[in-house]
Amino acid sequence: MKESEHPALPVRARGAGASEPGTPIALAVAIGQVGARAPASDGQLGVTLLELLIAITIILILASVAMPLSKVSGKRAKELELRHELRMVRSAIDTFKVDWNREGDTLLGPLCTKNKLTCKEVSGVSGYPKTLEAMLEVKLTGEEATLKGSAIRRYLRKIPGDPMTGKPDWRKRCYADPPDAASWCGDDVYDLSSTSPDVALDGTKYGDW
Repeated sequence: MKESEHPALPVRARGAGASEPGTPIALAVAIGQVGARAPASDGQLGVTLLELLIAITIILILASVAMPLSKVSGKRAKELELRHELRMVRSAIDTFKVDWNREGDTLLGPLCTKNKLTCKEVSGVSGYPKTLEAMLEVKLTGEEATLKGSAIRRYLRKIPGDPMTGKPDWRKRCYADPPDAASWCGDDVYDLSSTSPDVALDGTKYGDW
C-alpha cells in the first residue's frame, strides 16, 4: 500500500486550551473559570447590602421627622377643638344673659320679666346663669309658655369636655371675679377657661384663652 493511501489520522491541537472534554486538564480549566467569576458575585452582593443599608437609613430619618410632625398635628387639632368649645359656650352664656338679664331684683330680660320665678332660680343677680347645667334646660312658667306649648328653653345640648384634659372640668369665673381669680365664687358663670397648665403652640397658656 502506498503511503498516500493510509487514512489520515486526526492531528491533536497543541496548547493548553486544546484539551479534550473530560480530561483532567479540561476539568482544571473549567474550575479555574468558575473561580474567576466568584469575585464578581461577591461584588454584586456587596453593592446590594450597601443599597439596603442606605435605604434603611433613609427610612429611619424620615420616620424621625414624621413623628414630631404627627404630634404637632394632633396638638393643633386639640387646640382648634378647644377654641370651638370655648366659643360655643361663651356664645350660649351671652344669649342666656340677654334672655334672663337682671340687676338684683330688677328684671330686665324678656324671658326674665315673663317668667319671674324661673328667672331668679336660674340666673344670678347679674343676669348670668348660676351654673353651666342651668343652660341645658330652663323650664318656662309664664303665660307665653302655656300658649305656645314650649315650656323648655335650651342653650346647650350638653356640657362639652375640655379637649386638653378630656373632662368637663372647666375653670369658671363669676361676673364679680377678677380675671386672674384662683377660684370660682359660685354665684354665676360669667366665663370659663381650660384647667390645663400646658403651653400652646403659639407660646400662650391654654388657661388664658
